[in-house]
Order: sequence, then C-alpha cells, then structure tokens
Amino acid sequence: MAITYPPVLINEYLAEKVLEVIPDAYFGNTMRFFPTLPTSIDSITEGFPEAANDVFGVYDRMFKLRRGPFPHIKNEQLLYYFYKTNQNPEALFETVQVVADLLDRGDESAQEVNEWISSKVVNGVITFGTGSLARNFNPVYFHDIKIFQLEETRDIIDFGTARTYAGNKVIIDYTYHIPKDANNDPKYNSSIPS
Repeated sequence: MAITYPPVLINEYLAEKVLEVIPDAYFGNTMRFFPTLPTSIDSITEGFPEAANDVFGVYDRMFKLRRGPFPHIKNEQLLYYFYKTNQNPEALFETVQVVADLLDRGDESAQEVNEWISSKVVNGVITFGTGSLARNFNPVYFHDIKIFQLEETRDIIDFGTARTYAGNKVIIDYTYHIPKDANNDPKYNSSIPS
C-alpha cells in the first residue's frame, strides 16, 4: 500500500538534483537523508562508513496549523540539519546553497518538483528503494516551496566531544495537495484537480 509522505519526495528530489550540480567527489554515490531519531551523528556515520565523509541531511516533518477553511491544501515544513563530519567544509556550504537555489523560487520550484515527481510515477505510485526496502508513495502536487534559516543556525556544532561537525540548519516550507486522480494519471500535475 502506498503512503502519502511528501518529505520522502523532497529528499529524493534533492538527492538527485544536488548531485547534478555538485561534483561527485563530494558524495559517495548518493546524498543521504535520515529521519530525526534519538541517535548520535557518530552512529549514523558508523552505519554508513562509505558515506562518512559526505554531506548528509537529518530531517524532521512539522505540520502547520491550517489557516483556511479548505482542508485539502496542506501546509507543512521540513526541518533539515545538513552535516559534514570530515574535511572540506566547502562541500556543506555548496550543498546548502544548491538546496536553496532549487527550492527557494516559490511556485517555480514547486512546478519543477512536480515535473520530477511526474517522471517517477509508475502505475499511480512512486517506488523508492529496492528489494525488501522498496516502498511505494503517493504522488502529491506542490503549490509553493520556499526555504529559510533561523538565527540560531551555527556553522560549527560541538557535541561535547573533541570531534566537531560542520552543520547548517534550514527549513523548507511548502504547500501541497493529493490529486484525486494521482493514482490513475501519471501526468497528474498538468492541472490542479478540483
């Protein structure tokens, strides 16, 4: 059964598009995203040693209060912490800049993400992962996407150890809806269903 989970769509979009812009010397073979869990950065990098020197993102989905009477257009935020654990902090700064360039153009960014989603839909769903890790997701239609940072963002994060991490905190704000015909029409984003 497919689930509706926009953060995965945005994560996969960024994983693909960031690698198109930034030299692959900055990444093993993909940019990785991890949901917020009660774990340490060291645990993440130990679990994926091949990517320990790459920029990676930790994200958390935040629902927002619906301000209007129409319940079908959702407004959410993704809180991202981008980290770089070893050498070359420029990779972190370039990655965050590419993310900003991709997602900070309002409805233009939303349309580009919608086109990317449409290209991934097969039989009404989008599948990420392989084998037993494969998971189906419902496509969504994004209306608007923007990015911002809070003043509390720091460039160097120290977790009370001798090891320091370069990090950057950004928030992606987006609105979307689930098209009525998304499961039947892979070109669902050509018009907003009523």
